[in-house]
Amino acid sequence: MREGRHMTDDMATIRDRMGTDFEAFTDAGEAVERIAKIYDSGVRALRAAFAGRKAGDGPAPTYPYLAFPVDRSPPPEEMRPPFDVVLEPGFYGTTLTRPELFREYWHEQIDILLRHYRQPVLVGRSRRPIPLPYVMEEAVTAITEDDLRLLQRHFALPDLHATDDMIANCALIPQPGEPRPLALFTAERTDYSLARLHHYTGTSPRHVQRFILLTNYQRYVDAFRDYGRAQVDQGGEYDRFVEPGDLIHRRHDAATAPQHAGLPQMPAYHLCRPDGDGITLVNIGVGPANAKTITDHLAVLRPHCWLMVGHCAGLRRTQRLGDYVLAHGYVRDDHVLDDDLPPWVPVPPIAEVQVALQEVTARVTGLRDSELKTRLRTGTVMTTDNRNWELRLNALFTQINMSRSIAVDMESATIAANGFRFRVPYGTLLCVSDKPLHGELKLRGMANAFYRERVSQHLTVGIETMRLLRAQGVDRLHSRKLRGFDEPPFR
Repeated sequence: MREGRHMTDDMATIRDRMGTDFEAFTDAGEAVERIAKIYDSGVRALRAAFAGRKAGDGPAPTYPYLAFPVDRSPPPEEMRPPFDVVLEPGFYGTTLTRPELFREYWHEQIDILLRHYRQPVLVGRSRRPIPLPYVMEEAVTAITEDDLRLLQRHFALPDLHATDDMIANCALIPQPGEPRPLALFTAERTDYSLARLHHYTGTSPRHVQRFILLTNYQRYVDAFRDYGRAQVDQGGEYDRFVEPGDLIHRRHDAATAPQHAGLPQMPAYHLCRPDGDGITLVNIGVGPANAKTITDHLAVLRPHCWLMVGHCAGLRRTQRLGDYVLAHGYVRDDHVLDDDLPPWVPVPPIAEVQVALQEVTARVTGLRDSELKTRLRTGTVMTTDNRNWELRLNALFTQINMSRSIAVDMESATIAANGFRFRVPYGTLLCVSDKPLHGELKLRGMANAFYRERVSQHLTVGIETMRLLRAQGVDRLHSRKLRGFDEPPFR
């Protein structure tokens, strides 16, 4: 229900600086409806103005603003989840965007705050204009230079000065008189990533599921496509399978040929459930730059978990081709995140993910006890940014030996580190495809035989791990070890 509630003078001052037309709500559903109404009306106004190539006479449409002024202490420790905790009384807020994607997420987060603190949230219009390209992609394509000058005069365009990761990087230090962040990402940061996701994956962000597999080999994509289409065709929990180009396969659809021509840089495939808790697989290709890029953007969708399922070089003589490596630590020799998450920050294993991966591997392979330990090695993975690291073995020898690394790859540490940075649970299960230190190089004939035998099993482990984590309950995944001592309330 709505409340006509008066705030303190300090709170009112901050509120006026952040936006206008605030209403108080004690019901999460009503608050979300108000957010959606503000956003949708702004989008309609922008589209109408663009059609006439000029803005209206009134103020520019702005993002909705969600605020939570709280004057109570945190709930008792035994009542606290790992998220939705306000550390001290004050004014918290964030801009919001794309209600069609985030409606359920907002409802969940707002509802927990309301129940814990029994104080209303405020919803109004922010002072941040909605950039035209984020609501109309056609606004920035097929336009002339004169059109661009006209748009710049009349419409807001993306502002990189207001688009950064200071909150996620723990670099935003609260200042007196300033609102504290309610979420990791502002509306502009979110819209930036949603646009990039569509560009890199070839699919709309609305199809991305909350359990994500990341791989570095096309063969996993081929196997996942076959699996996904079969799952949809047989009916059950999944209602559609989406491929690049937003090609949607539903039950009883006529068979279509796989689309290989014109694939995007990191194509995504989505095995969708109606509740969004299905599985997305992204072929990120090779290298830490791609791994960082895609996880930078997937993070705004607040997934429950992402897993790396790819290949690696085994470093131990006792390993055999086809053995699995379950990472419990990482040597971050990739360097792409050094400015955002310095190398001195440890990246801990997430216990719930580790246990699930080991349990499912045992079930799928049929191995137990000592036999399982010989084929599933747990240890440190070294991630490098040099694909030909073998040519620098003399320089890397001490680093590999001292770190006790059991495998080398080019993506896993990046994905885990960005999961830690963005508070997204993560895990790594790799498959040994070669052993260059011991003379077993990835030669073509050997590799093809290995791939045929292991791809299907490895992918099955990844898929079944996601299903197990979902069945166990997603709240337990969002570990306290992912959150600092001064965190935004939303997970």
